[in-house]
Parts: sequence; C-alpha cells; structure tokens
Amino acid sequence: MNKKIVRVGAIECGADELFLISGPCVIEEEKIMMQTAEKLKEVSERLKIKIIYKSSFQKDNRSSLKYYNGPGLDKGVKLLAKIKEQFGFPLLTDIHYPEQAAAAAPVVDVLQIPAYLCMQTSLMVAAAKTGRVINIKHGQFLAPDNMKHPVTKCVEAGNDQIILTERGYTFGYNDLIVDPRSFYHMNKIGYPVVFDVTHAIRKYGIPSADAKGGAREFLPVLSRAGVAAGVDGVFIETHPDPEKALCDAASQLCVYDLEEFLKPLLELHAIEVKYREQTPVLK
Repeated sequence: MNKKIVRVGAIECGADELFLISGPCVIEEEKIMMQTAEKLKEVSERLKIKIIYKSSFQKDNRSSLKYYNGPGLDKGVKLLAKIKEQFGFPLLTDIHYPEQAAAAAPVVDVLQIPAYLCMQTSLMVAAAKTGRVINIKHGQFLAPDNMKHPVTKCVEAGNDQIILTERGYTFGYNDLIVDPRSFYHMNKIGYPVVFDVTHAIRKYGIPSADAKGGAREFLPVLSRAGVAAGVDGVFIETHPDPEKALCDAASQLCVYDLEEFLKPLLELHAIEVKYREQTPVLK
C-alpha cells in the first residue's frame, strides 16, 4: 500500500517511525504551556520519538458559553511561537474559520481541521492555499473511507501535504467507538494516519471537567490496538495536572506519565513495522 511521506519539520510522517502529536488541549497560561513543552522535550530526547506540539488557541465547540474556549488567535499564536523558538518543536493548532488559516500559517507547521468541520469546503480550501500541512480529523459522522472527499478538496485546492486523524465514530448517544477497520480504510487513501487516543475516550454530554467525562482506563488498550493496526502517529493530549485543565480535563494524560505510557507503543510499533516488511501484501 503506497503512502505519501509528509514532512513536518524534521519529521517524515508516514515513514516507518512512530511520531507523537501532544500538548494541552487548549492554550492556557504560559507557565503550564512551558512546563508541558519542557517535559515533552525530555521525553522526545530519552525515547528518541519526534513530537509535534499541539494546542488550540480557540475551542469553538464547547458546550456552554461559561466554559473556557482559549485566548484567541493573536495571543495564542504568539505563545506557540515562543514555544517553537525555545524548544524547537514543530507546531499544530486548530482553525475553525477560513480567515484564521492565513493568520496562523506563518507560525504553525500544521493546520488542523476539527472533526466536526472536516466537510466545510471554504475552510478546507483556505487551509490548503496556505501551503502548510493539513491534519484532517475524521468526522464522527463520516464513514472512514469517505475521508477521501475532504482529501480530494484539499488536493484540488493545490495541497497534497495531508495527514488524516482518527478519533472515533458516533456510537449511540454520547459515546464514541474506534473501529480498527477505519485505520485500514484511511491508510488506503494514501496519506499518513494518526490515532487521536485521548479524544476517543471522551464521554460527550458530560462536562469534560467531570471525572465521568472521559474513560482513561481505555487509553492503553486503544492506543496499542491502533499502533498494532499500523498507524503512523499517535495523538495524546497532555497536561501537567489534567484534573485542573481548562478543557478535556477528564481525558488528557498527565505529561509526567507520558514516557512510561509510550514505551510499549514504541516496542509494538517496531514489531508492526517488521511484520509489514515480511508480509508485503499487507503494506
């Protein structure tokens, strides 16, 4: 199965090296952002895993006006730029509106299209025209093989630097399910595939600050299933103190637990790569 290699900084996404997208769900105070980045740098150096730092300057799908939705584009991008300068990470952030694409692109390396918005043509075209890598999250309402449609929009707008991210499919009310067949279907589209583990365990309809708003006990089994199924990267939102996080408090992983969490995934990925090399029909 031929797959395009997409370069993000020094990372060759889609090559036989597992990479990580990680950081706080939403941009919070500078101390928390820097604390997370410092620990991610340590993990990257010790485990030899390449990391894209992720955080959102805006979360426009919060379920209440009372909930924190980020510092906004200007302040958020400035803080991300500071992290990039100090720690050297390539950056990823969400955009929600077409006009945000050109404003964020000079600083970030990857523009992320939120799952709810993956079929928004004007947003996709604006992102594509920046020339930045586009991470398209799989809409909870869309069959995985139908992710070829937003991909085609992006390519026809002149940009084939694309990553696809799985984050679960709507299953009944307020729950998501991750079907391993989705990794197969999305791989066949021909671009690097990432598994967003921490969003897959969210319990929708329950505030993310409520301990019942996420099911962290499933993080190990889901992440291992995704890596064994052949994903190119994992997406794990991290925070120094998840219970106090201003968004997705019930699903983020403590950044101080990340290193041990990743070790079996890297071991499993090495086995999966060796297996694919020995069974080329399954590539």
